[in-house]
Amino acid sequence: FVEFIALIYLSYVKKKMQDAGLFTKWTLQGLLDELDSIELFESPEHGRLLGEVTQKQKDIYIALGVDPPSL
Repeated sequence: FVEFIALIYLSYVKKKMQDAGLFTKWTLQGLLDELDSIELFESPEHGRLLGEVTQKQKDIYIALGVDPPSL
């Protein structure tokens, strides 16, 4: 069941990449690897702390029609 849900997710991301023309610069795996490096830390004293989001990552989110993460 989990694999089926993951396949749906990957198909959706691939479709969004095709619509945005991102396959000229990125492979599906390369795009996912680039976005994988965003980290979110949570601690009782400081709450949620978002790691650095690079300009390249922001550009990917915008191209996919998603608001870039920010806290």
